[in-house]
Amino acid sequence: MGLFSKWKESREDQTAGQTLEDILLSAYVPAGKITRPQALSVPAVSSCVEIISNTIASLDVYLYQEDGKKVKKIDNDVRVRLLNDDTRDTLDAFQHKKALVEDYLLDGGGYSYIQWVRNKVQSLHYVENPNLVVSKNADPIFKKYEILINGNAYQDFDFLKVLRKTRDGINGKGIIQENNKLLSVAYNTLVFEDVLVKTGGSKKGFLKSKNKLTREVIDEMKKAWSLMFSNTDSANDMIILNDGMDFVESSGSSVEMQLNERKVTNANEICKIFNVPPSVLDGTASEIAYNNWIRVCIYPILTAIETALNRDLLLPSEKQKSFYYAFDRKKLMQIDIEKQMNAYKIGVDIGAYQIDEVRYDLDLEPLGLPFIKLGLDAVLYNPNTGEIYTPNTDKTSKMGETSTPEEDPKPTEDVAEEVSVEGGDNNNED
Repeated sequence: MGLFSKWKESREDQTAGQTLEDILLSAYVPAGKITRPQALSVPAVSSCVEIISNTIASLDVYLYQEDGKKVKKIDNDVRVRLLNDDTRDTLDAFQHKKALVEDYLLDGGGYSYIQWVRNKVQSLHYVENPNLVVSKNADPIFKKYEILINGNAYQDFDFLKVLRKTRDGINGKGIIQENNKLLSVAYNTLVFEDVLVKTGGSKKGFLKSKNKLTREVIDEMKKAWSLMFSNTDSANDMIILNDGMDFVESSGSSVEMQLNERKVTNANEICKIFNVPPSVLDGTASEIAYNNWIRVCIYPILTAIETALNRDLLLPSEKQKSFYYAFDRKKLMQIDIEKQMNAYKIGVDIGAYQIDEVRYDLDLEPLGLPFIKLGLDAVLYNPNTGEIYTPNTDKTSKMGETSTPEEDPKPTEDVAEEVSVEGGDNNNED
């Protein structure tokens, strides 16, 4: 009795100045270290990673060449097909981009092996982050490294590398490493709630007895206690305490009162580190909130991937000729159909779009009208041939050619004489 009281007082002194986070961390995850599977078991983490990776993986990426003020889209390039359709690996293009983004967010870097055959890319092979080891030199200026997989060494140009918050261009820092304590608290809160559910909501505690119990009584009490907290559906799961025995709770009620409030706070904090508003996750975000999320969260990741593609998938000669990769971002911003149609109308009116380009964006068949509007539905210009067509007058001319008005024909001698005679007769009559 005296020994139990002293232990209880010592326990209360130890936990008096501790917060809920400290109690949860010390109870489940040593030193606040959490693994990737544990982090993904937290609903807020899984939801944020899922919506970010799905949004980016659903976008196509294309190859362009900038020539002065002109931008040309490169068609029929094998690398574009690998990135958007078939990687020639077990993962398709959607799964490949999704896996890279997930590793980028959680582990700090997504890696994909590039199978080069001379100067041609044949396939892309995603490599899970734990299977990859980076061996780098000690020079902080002229940095060099090799990538080791299953004992085989590969050069840096053999891999597509999408890195988050890197300082050496080799290793990145993921959200798990950067916010381990917050994720540990959220995970342990989930574990703590799971324990409460498994025990049917019963509280943990101790049995104390005024009298000394025999080994037989202790064994029977343990058996009954285990049956009661096994979360079974039996109606006979109960414990009858004899005279002189009572139950003492081992956890403070203040911790339990903070649990639900802490769960909501942790979820909001996790959304902050992923730059995902809770309204985006539950589908209640307004158009302004959604578009702000795209600018703040999605665009920086797209830029990181585009930069990695330009560095690792372009040949040196292509870099000199201003080739670059870019995602198709037109369908990314949320906009209603009326605003979208008005935007297309303005683009057609100012000559930024052709009719068939608009129909292509809307997944409609082309009409064969390669024209750019120059006036108020009165002048059409064909950029391929340089022809200008005016539907009102049904006339066609060439851009840059000037036309002179036809001169009136000179009168013949007979006509001149007739005019002169008529003039003379009139003078005589006067």
